Parts: sequence; structure tokens; C-alpha cells
Amino acid sequence: MSEQNQELQPVFAIQKLYVKDISLESPNSPQSFLEQAEPEFNIQFRNQARSFDNGFYEVSLTVTAQATVEDRTIFLVEVTQNGLFNIENVPAEEMDPLLGIGCPSILFPYLREAVSDLTTRAGFPPLMLQPINFEAIYLQQRQQAEEQAANAQTTH
Repeated sequence: MSEQNQELQPVFAIQKLYVKDISLESPNSPQSFLEQAEPEFNIQFRNQARSFDNGFYEVSLTVTAQATVEDRTIFLVEVTQNGLFNIENVPAEEMDPLLGIGCPSILFPYLREAVSDLTTRAGFPPLMLQPINFEAIYLQQRQQAEEQAANAQTTH
């Protein structure tokens, strides 16, 4: 293979996986350990990607999970799992799906483990996050963006 062909080969490599931010609050402990009622959970995810350096991208997957009984917070946990990815020679039209589907899919198991471990260490049963279909979320967000763009054009 010639040097020119080698240079044009797509590169996708995980450089580093790391927790960027982690916190747990249990404002009503120890009383919350005596709760008999099942808590309600509010779980939200956020995915962000940014170009870090030539060919390097930092992708962040954040979860915020709050467990409540009535108006009382049992716990509030937030974890941001990051990855530093080396991505080169990938066609522009493939970058968004890679950053919005591929990278978060790699980060999710690490995020899930951190949340489970953190809630267990705080004295609660492990919070097991359900699998996420990042492809469906990505496609839904693209469709919403296209609809908003179409609506913006018709109102002008």
C-alpha cells in the first residue's frame, strides 16, 4: 500500500476514557434509608462533542438522576463520562453520527457502572440505567432540527 493511500485510511481510536465530573447528594440521610415508599426517578441524559485538537474530539455523556419520595429528595446523582477520541480521514457526513451515536455508545457502559457504584456506596440499592438507543435519539433530533429549519423558512 502506498503512503498516500495509508494517509487517507479512516482512523478511529480511543485515546482515553475518564470521569470528568461526579457528584452525589443525599440531603435527607439518614431518614431516607427508612423510607418504605418506592422512589420516583427523574433521569436525564445529555451528550456533547467538541473538537479538542487536530483530529481529537472530546465526547461527554452526562446523566442526572434524582430519586424522590413525595417532595423529598432521596438522592441526586450526576456523572459525566468522557472520552478522548482520535478521528481522522472520516467523511464529513459521517462525523455527526460517529460523535452522536458511536462515541456515546462506547461511553455508556462506563457511565452506567459509575452511577451504579456511586448509589451503592451511598447506601442505596444500585441504580441500573436502562440501555439507550443512541441511533434513535440521534435520528429524532435530526428530524426535529429539519422540521424547525423548514418552519423557520416558511415564516420568513
